[in-house]
Amino acid sequence: MASTTFIPSNHSNAGMGSFQPQPLLTPTSRSPSWKSRVCYFFDSDIGNYHYGPGHPMKPSRIRMCHSLVMNYGLYKKMEIFRAKPATKREMSQFHTDEYVDFLARVTPDNVDAFVREQAKFNVGDDCPVFDGLFEYCSISAGGSMEGAARLSRDKCDIAINWAGGLHHAKKGEASGFCYINDIVLGILELLRYHQRVLYIDIDVHHGDGVEEAFYTTDRVMTCSFHKYGEFFPGTGELRDIGLGKGKYYTCNFPLRDGINDENYKSVFEPVISKIMEYYQPSAVVLQCGSDSLAGDKIGGFNLSMRGHANCVEYVKSFGLPLLLLGGGGYTIRNVSRAWAYETGLAAGQELSAQVPVNEYYEYFGPDYRLDVRPSNAEDHNSREYLDKIKVQVFENLRNTGFAPSIQGHIEPRLPRDELMDDEDDMAREGPLDPDVRASKDAATRERRVQRDGDLSDSEDEGEDGRRNISSFGGLRRRTPSRNEFSASVHPNGSLGTGAANGYHAGSHENGSGGHHAQENGAPNGASVSHAKGSSSPSAAAAPASSTAAASGGDALLSEVLNTSESNPDRASANPAWAARSPGIMDPIFQREREQEGRQRQSAIADAGREDAAEGGGGGEGGAASATSADAGPSSGATVPATEDVEMKDAS
Repeated sequence: MASTTFIPSNHSNAGMGSFQPQPLLTPTSRSPSWKSRVCYFFDSDIGNYHYGPGHPMKPSRIRMCHSLVMNYGLYKKMEIFRAKPATKREMSQFHTDEYVDFLARVTPDNVDAFVREQAKFNVGDDCPVFDGLFEYCSISAGGSMEGAARLSRDKCDIAINWAGGLHHAKKGEASGFCYINDIVLGILELLRYHQRVLYIDIDVHHGDGVEEAFYTTDRVMTCSFHKYGEFFPGTGELRDIGLGKGKYYTCNFPLRDGINDENYKSVFEPVISKIMEYYQPSAVVLQCGSDSLAGDKIGGFNLSMRGHANCVEYVKSFGLPLLLLGGGGYTIRNVSRAWAYETGLAAGQELSAQVPVNEYYEYFGPDYRLDVRPSNAEDHNSREYLDKIKVQVFENLRNTGFAPSIQGHIEPRLPRDELMDDEDDMAREGPLDPDVRASKDAATRERRVQRDGDLSDSEDEGEDGRRNISSFGGLRRRTPSRNEFSASVHPNGSLGTGAANGYHAGSHENGSGGHHAQENGAPNGASVSHAKGSSSPSAAAAPASSTAAASGGDALLSEVLNTSESNPDRASANPAWAARSPGIMDPIFQREREQEGRQRQSAIADAGREDAAEGGGGGEGGAASATSADAGPSSGATVPATEDVEMKDAS
């Protein structure tokens, strides 16, 4: 790992325009083939989930990627793990209890009983209810949290979870094919050990859910390179730089259609280099959404596989603990190629250009090459435009200075860490041994399974291999124990981004403010009933005093994820933000506040019943209050049982 030297400074964030940091953190002299300790997370069940017929998000892409990884022999170069699925309690570190409980209870069979909740939590066409939804979310989030935990304990240098990267999910609602924001949960795990975490997003869509979560803190810097304009989610303009303590710790680089490898590299490397220089993070999370590749059905960029992988290689060169996550990507043969190639790059292994024989071999025809070539599409990003944006980004970074070095003692997730201590290599997967797992109900599995016919990603493609927007119809894009894998286990998908363009966000060529999504932006009569980023009723802001009283370790995370009222200046500058949730975030303590609120309501109700018993008045109101206060999550909520898996030591 690269050594990092921190220079003490008395500078505050205010008035830092003239501050010149020392170039302390630079790419190492190690060769790109430097062998890192890599942990790769995969669960054989993830590929069995299916969003539904015709839906662009296909978790089977993870299964295809894993098949390539195994048949290239990369299991010899890294440790493979099945992560413990995330629990409801762990998800509630960021998401509201009410939302998590809804995800745990809703099924295709009972969905009609949740009409109000579907609207409230933005569940519908884009984010449908499918069989095993909660288990799918648990697997995705568990891999990212487990990877972050192992990085923090110095058990690996790079952790990979291609089933993660679901960057659109909000505190209290689904969005953009994303239900649980595994990225935020992973970053929270890293913040237990690391003072500063850098989040980088190379998905074609703006990483709005992660940005929103950390918009008011300097403990996390978010940096997103994305398509901006009449494109989902309509956020991520140049002027979005953070609020309060988080001002200047949000970096957005808006791009136009058709950007190629050369131009992407010309902005990505200088910006990341400057962030490393000024911010000095001690850990990095890189969301590798592959819908920025050429030929994606939804994206509009023109990156080759190697142009996309250059971002991974460059970030790896800094030698910091690195969490690699998936994201969008809707031409699945290209998604699996890119992520398999980047897995090899992380492990320091050069892969053959000829795709090895694997269970999905026919999908890589007709050339059967490990490559995604750019098209001849026009690059609408002029050199003048890119330089103009880059200059403004650099100016914003000069205002950051060094983020404070806060000493905090946040106790990590003990059950998981105890398992890691008890079994030092936690959940190591033997490369070629079969995955012995109790079979589930055949009918249920049949309903979930992604059939081979659904794997085709050539249908309904538009010009240049990209699907026309009208093809989506009504889709409204608001967007440790030791197990062993066989080469044929199914990997499934990450989560994504993606989708319909029909939102007007305004031009930002000069960094000007975007406009709120408008329904008339959908061509060909496509239904666009609600724009992404709508207000979430469950994310109301809590009084500042509820976190101000925290001390010690609580004060640390209270500062990281403090609740903040909407900023009127920001709302006026970007109406799309004004439609968002009024509370920015306080995931760690939200659960405790909700419990305290219920306890207070219960106490008031008890007092009302006592008054009624004594004076005969107010009894009905007191009883009603008690009923409401005691309701809480439904007792019928189902939490998927974690199955014990027979483990064999990997030889």
